[in-house]
Amino acid sequence: MNDDTPVQTPPSGLITPLDFTTFMRNYQDMVFSTASRLVGNEAQAEDISQEVFLKAYEHFDQLQASPSAGGWLKTVATNLSLNHLSRYRNRWRFFSEFRAGSDGADDADQPEVEFAAPDTFFAGVDSAERRAWVEQALEQLPEHQRVPLVLYHFEDMPYDEIANRLRVSLAKVKTDILRARAALATILARSGTAHEKFTA
Repeated sequence: MNDDTPVQTPPSGLITPLDFTTFMRNYQDMVFSTASRLVGNEAQAEDISQEVFLKAYEHFDQLQASPSAGGWLKTVATNLSLNHLSRYRNRWRFFSEFRAGSDGADDADQPEVEFAAPDTFFAGVDSAERRAWVEQALEQLPEHQRVPLVLYHFEDMPYDEIANRLRVSLAKVKTDILRARAALATILARSGTAHEKFTA
């Protein structure tokens, strides 16, 4: 779903159920996919999507005529998804931080890891069939790999912001993204999907 999908504005300037229903239909796929990629669970993503649109309804008088409505919705969906993981996945966070610090090494002792730009690894994600395969593969990744990978490659969030949002080290973010990419390529290969463009 394109974030720039035009939103119909009622001539009267008043909010009606039909106006908001149209607004939801324009953006529901984008909001759901954003949440689903992060939480890795369709039922939870549906709950988050509903919460996103409840917030959107509260601000609909500004959103209905805004060209950046899609970006606002995507940001809210991302934030709510991360809040969900923070509230309900504390065991994952503890495990991730435990592993990151278990060897006693600080960030300065860990090797610097660099990656190609998102469009080189995910070139071809615009293909509906390829996107479906990637979405299914993402669900198979553990959260500590899937979440930073999605934030970096799908939400265009820089490494330092990801580290700050997830409360882990910068080195861990880079390492988890590297491992997630390798795992994703393995899953796609095992499924028989053509994934040459995903293994850069």
